[in-house]
Amino acid sequence: MIFGGARRNPHLVARMQGHQLSIFGEMSALAVETGAINLGQGFPDTDGPLEVTEAAAQAIRDGFNQYPPDWGIPELRQAVADHQRRFYRMETTADEVMVSTGASEALGASVMALVEPGQEVVVFEPYFDLYAAVIELAGGIRKAVTLRSPDYSFDTAELEAAVGPDTRLLMLNSPHNPTGKVFNREELEVVARVAVENDLLVVTDEVYEHMTYDGNRHVPLATLPGMAGRTVTISSGGKSFGLTGWKVGWAHANEDLIRAVHTVKQHLSFTSGAPFQRAMVTALGLSDDYFVDLAKDLQAKRDLVVDGLASIGFDVYPASGTYYVTADVRPLGYEDGMEFCLDLPSRCGVVAVPNRVFYDDEEAGRSIVRFAYCKRFEVLDQAIDRLRRLSA
Repeated sequence: MIFGGARRNPHLVARMQGHQLSIFGEMSALAVETGAINLGQGFPDTDGPLEVTEAAAQAIRDGFNQYPPDWGIPELRQAVADHQRRFYRMETTADEVMVSTGASEALGASVMALVEPGQEVVVFEPYFDLYAAVIELAGGIRKAVTLRSPDYSFDTAELEAAVGPDTRLLMLNSPHNPTGKVFNREELEVVARVAVENDLLVVTDEVYEHMTYDGNRHVPLATLPGMAGRTVTISSGGKSFGLTGWKVGWAHANEDLIRAVHTVKQHLSFTSGAPFQRAMVTALGLSDDYFVDLAKDLQAKRDLVVDGLASIGFDVYPASGTYYVTADVRPLGYEDGMEFCLDLPSRCGVVAVPNRVFYDDEEAGRSIVRFAYCKRFEVLDQAIDRLRRLSA
């Protein structure tokens, strides 16, 4: 297996040569190949709520198996608008909501719809690898602002310097993958100020919105002054309801913005997931207890993994949300997280992901690795037990 790159493919367009491999797919394949516990890719090892999966099965039995509308079924668009009002007091209408094949399609369609070739897109690094790929597909130019460990804060001056006359768009992911950072209101106000002062559009990835811990709360950027009219807000049901294989996502924005995004989206998948869209209406209507219990469960799993990693000798960084915790491997004798992750399956029977692949500045993340804790407690206990071989 080759990690972190691939041979040049003469049939592939130049701008995508550096995106031939996804670290998530490669590391998950390595987990299967070696029989290792997969703490690399962020998917749960249990199904979502029974009433939601039953709703999908019933929708199939009831014949909802043909193309749904390309904007998404009206019931789901309304459910998304209701969700935004319920949790964030956002006055979103169903007409401003577009359903997509997962958040990934909405992210890709947004960048391709809003960015002209040669225009710049500002991202915070480390970034989900999809961001770099869709910017390249759009012909955009990526400008990265580094989140600095251990707390993954950013320098306001660095953000301001990244914006120039050719900057069109800023992408923000909070709660943040791969770091587990939840941007606080003060940080979001800085981002909003920079966007307003420079007349930037913003695309936000909020798929981990219900997974925040330690009293931290997710604040959608679009709720800040001046941001509603310039922000495309994206989320999905995969993470919030433990149904990542359904690939039901959504985006909302003001009328002109969302119609621009839909113009591209309709030429990608056109539409998908008719019975799953219907079931997602049920999911978004679950009681508050579901969302509270989801966060409590994941916080307990985070604590188990953080405490275990620290006891082994990792330098563990704070994580206030998502499925992930990051750690520095240098106390264990490694300088390079990629080397560590390649050794780990054979040495301990566990798979993790090297963070350096999520940076333009690889040195900033060279020794950092990411562990996913969205697994059953017994699986996490077994993984920590295996990792103790590192300090034996």
